[in-house]
Amino acid sequence: MEGKTSSSPERGELLHEGKAKRVYSTSQPDLYIQEFKDSATAFDGSKKGTIGGKGSVNCLVSAKLFKLLESRGVKTHFVDLISDNEMVILPVEIIMVEVILRNVAAGSLVRNLGFEEGKPLVPPICEFHIKDDAIHDPLIADDHVIALGLATAEELGILREYGKKINETLIEFFDGIGIDLIDFKVEFGRRPDGTIILADEISPDSCRFWDKETGKKLDKDRFRFDLGDVEEAYQEILERTGASM
Repeated sequence: MEGKTSSSPERGELLHEGKAKRVYSTSQPDLYIQEFKDSATAFDGSKKGTIGGKGSVNCLVSAKLFKLLESRGVKTHFVDLISDNEMVILPVEIIMVEVILRNVAAGSLVRNLGFEEGKPLVPPICEFHIKDDAIHDPLIADDHVIALGLATAEELGILREYGKKINETLIEFFDGIGIDLIDFKVEFGRRPDGTIILADEISPDSCRFWDKETGKKLDKDRFRFDLGDVEEAYQEILERTGASM
């Protein structure tokens, strides 16, 4: 894998702290460290809390899925795990467009567009949203993205193609462990040479997972809507995916 190291770089200064992660420079200029936190937010940060063990679950599950996607030809920023809540990553310039793939109607499709929750979406819907909590990450058309200078038409094509490939790969993986992949959000970044790669995370924070037999939600919706058993749901995803150091 590109950038993979045989020894962990030394952590440097804190470069960025977001709602769920911290990013640090390292002793190697082309490697960063991404640390996952247990803090949890919902509704653009208006609801805050802590989910015990969330940082480790999200880090380990993300690493497992990044490695799977790499094996299917999707380039990612993942380099290596250095602890259960820290990974070495390649630095990127994040594209301020969130890519959402929807296989079953849930969330904002139900609230804003009148879809019936649970309605299968064939073919899946690929959406772009502006990455900006201050304006509530609105759904945005391709022409808006281009007019705002967030990405070019060519880059949007790459994001859509990668999104669909990620979706196909993840549906197959989760189907094999008895979980329906309802929808998910992914983020991408540009490398210095302009290459676009998958970044951020793929975890119960950024996906909706429903148990195939019971329909039980196994993701951050349990925190969003006070459904209880939040930590247990995250741990169940960890166990069922087989993610580990």
